[in-house]
Amino acid sequence: MLPDLIATREQLRDGATTAPAELERCIDAAQAASNTHSFVRTLFDEARTTAVQPGVAQLPLAGLAVSVKDLFDIAGQPTPAGSTALADAPAAAEDCPAVARLRAAGASLIGRTNMVEFAFSGVGVNPHYGTPAAWDARFGALPGAPRVPGGSSSGAGVSVATGAAFIGLGSDTGGSIRIPAALNGIVGFKNTARLVPTAGAVPLSTTLDTACAMTRTVRDAIVAHEVLAARRVTRSLAPLSQYRLAVPSTLFLDGLDATVARAFERSVEALRQAGAHIDTIALPAVLEQPAYGFAAPEAYAWHRELLQRTGDRYDPRVRMRIEKGATLMAWEYIDLLQARQQWIARMLAVMERYDALLSPTVPIVAPLLADVAPADGVNKAQDAARDAEFFRVNNLLLRNTSVVNLLDGCALSLPCHVQGELPVGLMVWHGALRDDTVLNISLQIEQTLQK
Repeated sequence: MLPDLIATREQLRDGATTAPAELERCIDAAQAASNTHSFVRTLFDEARTTAVQPGVAQLPLAGLAVSVKDLFDIAGQPTPAGSTALADAPAAAEDCPAVARLRAAGASLIGRTNMVEFAFSGVGVNPHYGTPAAWDARFGALPGAPRVPGGSSSGAGVSVATGAAFIGLGSDTGGSIRIPAALNGIVGFKNTARLVPTAGAVPLSTTLDTACAMTRTVRDAIVAHEVLAARRVTRSLAPLSQYRLAVPSTLFLDGLDATVARAFERSVEALRQAGAHIDTIALPAVLEQPAYGFAAPEAYAWHRELLQRTGDRYDPRVRMRIEKGATLMAWEYIDLLQARQQWIARMLAVMERYDALLSPTVPIVAPLLADVAPADGVNKAQDAARDAEFFRVNNLLLRNTSVVNLLDGCALSLPCHVQGELPVGLMVWHGALRDDTVLNISLQIEQTLQK
């Protein structure tokens, strides 16, 4: 297991290593075959300058490597958001708040990471810049062809899993932090959306977008959240036995593949053996939405003029879903906003008795990349089959995670697989502003599962 940020920071303070030496290790990892297509732009020289600045080792991020998803503004650079449609966009005048907070905390920005075009998919495929493969399936101990990295924060996830970055800044609209975390065997924390500014980030859904990060461990997730949210997490050392946990039986456990089912059941049993009180509950049915929910109409409002100028440059799978947003009537959108608030109230009425809920992050392991690859125009029947499989897989990958976004909640995905299995994520979640409780419980769960 790779050393996490906190352990490395302790080594720095003990004089056992230096920030420049750790940065070079991350740069080597970023340039290795395991990170093919993970970065769309590297910032190695700038990162080296940061790592040697006086006093950086005393800051929370201590000059260590952080990657930035391609939809966040970095001063002096364009923000393509994984697309060629913004190839002519001007450079950002300033860092977005999330990047500025990372810099102020001593982050060495190692590069901009690849992503799904305009963040509109949970699969991780990008036809413009290539697709990074999930770490464990391609370069780990498990044999097999490359598998999808999860999206939309695909490069961010792989950069953390491979050791190129300690923190991968990304965004989560329907699961775009937790899905790649689950498929790459790392930690992804989606905070309550309002806690971290999303200004200076290309939007997908102004209602659901969340700026957050992936890390190697839960304790690193706490550090990253404190930096991004500019707040301190209230820590608790309470054991699992003092929390009330629940497993929703509806939707979240439907159609699990064998690996996910086995890992989840084994993890829940391990938590019970450790003294956790875990009930099985039924939740209200998930909010009914028009096609692509909030994302399509809100994305279309942002993209409509760009589509007129450069629509031919879009990934057809992305363009089709964005253009669906043009068909939603204003009254339907207002009704959807009202229905969401009513649904949240029904959900919380059931959830309020519990400190957190437990679910598989996604119901399947990472699918083969070849099965969902972008169309190449050579074989129309094959292209159609890949498109159909892409949308089937995308719906599955987003199914569990998107509930938390609709809830305006917070959630953390942590690994729960064992050696010899493909990565599986365990999701710990609750409603808005329950972040500290979710983080504290997740820390206890991580420690229990690692025993």
